[in-house]
Amino acid sequence: MGRGRKRKFNPAIPAHIDQAALPKGIYWEDNRWYLLEAHPEGGRPRKRTVAHADIRLSELHSIAEAAAGNEVRGTLAYLTERFEESTEFAELSKDTQRDYRWCAGTATAYVLKDGSMLGKMQIARINVPAMQRLVETLAGGRPATKLQPAIEPRPSKANHVLRYLRRTFGWGIRMGLCEHNPAKGVRQAKERGEHNMPESEVFATVLTFALERGSLKAHTRGSVPPYLHAVMLLAYNVRLRGIEVTDLTDAHAEADGIRSSRRKGSRDTITAWNDDLRQAWAWLAAYRQRTMNAHGRPVLMKAERRQLLVNQSGTPLSKSALDSAWQRMIMLAIKDGVITAAQRFSLHGLKHRGITDTAGTRADKQEAAGHATQQMTNRYAHDIPIVKAPQPPSQRRK
Repeated sequence: MGRGRKRKFNPAIPAHIDQAALPKGIYWEDNRWYLLEAHPEGGRPRKRTVAHADIRLSELHSIAEAAAGNEVRGTLAYLTERFEESTEFAELSKDTQRDYRWCAGTATAYVLKDGSMLGKMQIARINVPAMQRLVETLAGGRPATKLQPAIEPRPSKANHVLRYLRRTFGWGIRMGLCEHNPAKGVRQAKERGEHNMPESEVFATVLTFALERGSLKAHTRGSVPPYLHAVMLLAYNVRLRGIEVTDLTDAHAEADGIRSSRRKGSRDTITAWNDDLRQAWAWLAAYRQRTMNAHGRPVLMKAERRQLLVNQSGTPLSKSALDSAWQRMIMLAIKDGVITAAQRFSLHGLKHRGITDTAGTRADKQEAAGHATQQMTNRYAHDIPIVKAPQPPSQRRK
């Protein structure tokens, strides 16, 4: 198929661009390069800005190739794909691979001010200030704009993505896929030390509230999703993050207890069964069976593919859906006077509560939580140890 009608010379196009070699589908107007894309609501195509006057011709060709559905060599998305195919990536544990895929998706899907994605940018044009802005935005959050979606403030997420990018760029340099590491020298975000751990009485009150309101008919006044009380028991007893609760499958139930697949570098542990864990697991398994039967969904053969936590349609519950359900329940509890606004706590606060309530020394708490360092355990364990007063040597028994 031919290229189409030959372009006319445009004196407004920057002089360093060879107009005869411009890629198909890239146009110049109002001091910007743009391409036409289908409007999401139908109607006339809309113009999407892809670059400005200082861009090079080779980069315009890369943008055109990316718009056609191919990851362009030299872009961040291309580098992350090649890293995932490498032997270095294959040698990592499955949990680390999963986390790195998540980090890659977060970084490449990050939307810039002009509406383009960071993954489509050439690494040669990514510098330290750009990486610092990425970290600051992920850590501090930003409101939604016309071209950019809203981002919730997550300092730990920002640092996790930064560490992944440092490693990926370093690998790219060794493999000859990039010439510099723009993530090197970037300052990490300061992670918040505060927490939203509930008092034991508040935890028990909200647990009872979740059980009572979850027993009401769905979508009626005052009702909450029925699975929340079981989620609370699992998060507290197994000391799990919310996303680690949604990760649970039938394969995690073992004879000795529940095996956790922890994230962010923590070690997996097996938490011995107790009455609360048996009750929560059995309830969620029965709820899953009822919802799947009601909607005629097949039961998967492999245990590791059978998600324990499902929604009312019998499909796996996402972390975002769990967060939304949790917030609705907490707001309802505050509105009904069950707890005060000052007593509000997060689902992640139950992990703090579970680690704090673990009997034993700091070493026992660290082992139970799966933390790699004592420093991390100190952030989660909020109990104050009772120690003996000093005793002069002369008063000690010999």
